[in-house]
Amino acid sequence: MPGEVVVAPAAGQAGAAGVVRVVLRHPGRLNAMSRAMWRELRAVFDDLQRRTDVRCVMVEGDGDAFCAGGDISEYPDFRFDAERLRDFHEGDVWGGLSAMLACDVPIVARIAGACMGAGVEIAACCDLRIAADTARFGAPIARLGFPMAPREAALVAGAVGVVTARQMLLEAATFGAADMLQRGFLSRVAPADELEREALASASRIAALAPGAARMNKQTLRAWQSSHLQPPPQPQLQPQLQPQPHLHLPPAQSEAAAFHHTAADHCAVTDPYAYADSAEHREGISAFLAKRPPVF
Repeated sequence: MPGEVVVAPAAGQAGAAGVVRVVLRHPGRLNAMSRAMWRELRAVFDDLQRRTDVRCVMVEGDGDAFCAGGDISEYPDFRFDAERLRDFHEGDVWGGLSAMLACDVPIVARIAGACMGAGVEIAACCDLRIAADTARFGAPIARLGFPMAPREAALVAGAVGVVTARQMLLEAATFGAADMLQRGFLSRVAPADELEREALASASRIAALAPGAARMNKQTLRAWQSSHLQPPPQPQLQPQLQPQPHLHLPPAQSEAAAFHHTAADHCAVTDPYAYADSAEHREGISAFLAKRPPVF
């Protein structure tokens, strides 16, 4: 089963007020995202954007996990070919994430258990993030022998902070909920047995307020953030870099902006998916599927 993304009104008064639940469901895989699920995620949020009866969306994982990352069992089918790898990241993954980012309806993430890799990316697209005190966060894909795609890395760095992103990507570090609250990624942390109530209460508060104002606030914030997310990377080599316009950003944003522009400059001269057939990429995925330590 490739997993699914399920949409349903919240129960009781929350549902009547316009709260909709979007559930990542992939039994036996901690809700890891398959290619089909990324495509469903895009279709779901494209539809939610058009609906006028929805006032708040709550994104959650089925069972005891939010999302443990990508469905690695699928990876040998496409990851070792650069063009197919590019289509996966720029089409499937970014298609789903960009649909979430473009949605004007407020989104609350209800995070329980594992929130890794793709889970962090999905959570980064949400407006508020409420986690159980037992949740864990990270993006340890370096153990699999491949980097995070440029726009996905920019998205994560903008949400978790550049220092935390470097720790996740370079050290394969993972963090608890209390740590991620302190680092500014989470809106609040609740005891695991109170997470449902806390997240639903937040979504209900949003749904009770003016929906038009909420959508306009999201549009304003998105316009401000859009300067940080770069256009699609160009695979062809360029003879020289084009000068980048100077952005007058608040001091707190300067390091994040530098991260995004450095990533964009790198992509202008380097195909970010050229590693597809590399030995370490193959070794990392093969080792994971064989349940053995990788040898890089």
